[in-house]
This record gives sequence, C-alpha cells and structure tokens, in this order.
Amino acid sequence: MFFIELEPVFNNEGLTKPLDFSLDLNDVEYNGGFPFKTPVCIKGEVKNSTGIVTVSAKAEFTLNLTCDRCAVSFDRTFSVPCEHVLVTEVNDENNDELIIVESLHYDLEPLIREDVLLSLPSKVLCREDCLGMCYRCGKDLNDGPCDCEKEYDPRWDVLTQLLDD
Repeated sequence: MFFIELEPVFNNEGLTKPLDFSLDLNDVEYNGGFPFKTPVCIKGEVKNSTGIVTVSAKAEFTLNLTCDRCAVSFDRTFSVPCEHVLVTEVNDENNDELIIVESLHYDLEPLIREDVLLSLPSKVLCREDCLGMCYRCGKDLNDGPCDCEKEYDPRWDVLTQLLDD
C-alpha cells in the first residue's frame, strides 16, 4: 500500500508532491507464469494546477516472458504512463475519466496496479518477425528452416495448372 496525503495538494494551488515508490507484483499470474521478478518502479508527481489535481507518473518494470510462437524465454522492459485526474466530488456520475477521492488519505497502489496490468500485451512475441516453431518437428524456425518435407495438398492442382498454361 502506498498512501498519499492529498489534503495539502487539494488546498494549495500550484503545490506538487513527488511520487517515488515500488510495487511488488510477483504474485500476479500472466501468460501462464509469474513474470514480475522485480518490483515495478513508479516515479512521478501529484500536482494541483489551477485547481485540478493530477497524477502524472511512469511505471517501469521488466518482465520475464515466454514467446507465444517459439516458446523462447526472454526479458522485456516496459514503461507505462499513469495519468489520472483526482476530484473530491463530481457532478456527472457517468464520467469515467475522473477518480473520485472520498478520503484525502488515498492509496495509489490499486490505481497504478490497474494501469500496469491493463498495459500488458495480449500476445507476447520475442520479436515482431518471430517465425515460431515447425508444427511437425518442433524446430525453432528463427534458427533456420527445418528438414521436414513440404506437404502436398492436391486442392492446389487446379491453380497450378492455370499458372502452367
């Protein structure tokens, strides 16, 4: 938990409070494993600018992942921007862009945790042009072609005859 005292920020226009904390997410399961081997580092500020209180931070972390195509384990570093507007009350209940702070003693951890988890990719590749594995022999095609024979599909014969003519 990382609580921040927001009363001075809300009551003093122009006031800025720095943010510098870490978040332990090693219990989070993602993509069939627990990739958060080190804590997530959050740096930024909470600022009152012309009466509007904003959280501007960056969450930086490295994940140990497994490629969805070739099953190679690799590390990837992420930098996630965390930008939110905090208010004590709101006129429009349907506004999803504002975070209502009921107590001026606010825990930022769930907010940052949600930003980090929502930023994770749905498909994990070791590189964009990953070729994957041969579905027959299991060879990593990024290391070169396999020795498997190409499959013959007779459905293409008609098209092949058109090209030959």
